[in-house]
Amino acid sequence: MFLFDSIPWYSALMWFVVLGALIGLNELVRWSKKAAIALFIVLPIILTIFVWPHTASAGSSTGTWFHWVKVYSALAGCIGFMLIRYNPRIAAMKYALWFPPAILALNIAEAVIRDFQVSGMHGMVDGVFMVGGSWNVMNGIAGILNLVTICGWAGIFITRDRFQDMVWPDMMWFWVIAYDLWNFAYVYNCVGDHAFYAGAALLISCTIPAFFLRKGAWLQHRAHTLAFWMMFTMAVPSFVSDSKFAVDASHNTTALFLVSLLSLLANIAVVVYQVRVIVTKKRNPLRDELFVEQASYQQLAAERPATAGEARTSEAAAAV
Repeated sequence: MFLFDSIPWYSALMWFVVLGALIGLNELVRWSKKAAIALFIVLPIILTIFVWPHTASAGSSTGTWFHWVKVYSALAGCIGFMLIRYNPRIAAMKYALWFPPAILALNIAEAVIRDFQVSGMHGMVDGVFMVGGSWNVMNGIAGILNLVTICGWAGIFITRDRFQDMVWPDMMWFWVIAYDLWNFAYVYNCVGDHAFYAGAALLISCTIPAFFLRKGAWLQHRAHTLAFWMMFTMAVPSFVSDSKFAVDASHNTTALFLVSLLSLLANIAVVVYQVRVIVTKKRNPLRDELFVEQASYQQLAAERPATAGEARTSEAAAAV
């Protein structure tokens, strides 16, 4: 195949098992605060002390600085989002809503640095076969563009249903797709033999809920599924490297180039459109929500709880 070596039926079946498990775990921690505490706080402490020092040590496919930073930054995102979701006082703090875009930007920046680093690598490095080249640089630039187009975080709110989801109305579907293309290209470039699961299945596991289960909560879904995947692969790195279900990338330089080119073009398109909105609508991306005319934005924003001031105005109007 163009992107991957042969994909046997049992690996294809396992791909759907991984996808279903990640979506299911994400739903579990949405439903249950106790499950979220157990899986994002208690379990990582146990793994850090007793498991990861042995399974993710130097030389293993998950023993690099990137994997260690990634698992803890993903967990930091999950815990930070829990504090915002479940503690109204924290959610009401003026700067609390800076945390979601900051942790997202940090995760993108980590991968951008790694992409540039891998551009000069060839052969087996830390248990992973690397084919560095111009595609890493292209995709690193795409990641920077994806980072700078993060916008509208001032409009993040917590739903008042039993899930208490963190909804970000201004995070449009086209930004999510551009992110998915960039992140898949990153995984394909830097840990290609993991990309069948860590690229495709992992990314789809948070995109499906964002489009069909809890719209607008893509970042929450992304943090949850990424944390689950990183914890699993650091505990069982052989699953994606040399187990029966492992699927190797083709390491085809044309495939590497085209995947990164698609990522770069998609993110350039998002930048062009966002700049057009900023200029024509005279909006400040550091303060304003940009895409308020979009139907998808309006659908989500309609669920936003009224502020105290808005509630008083509404009550006064009703009394007249």
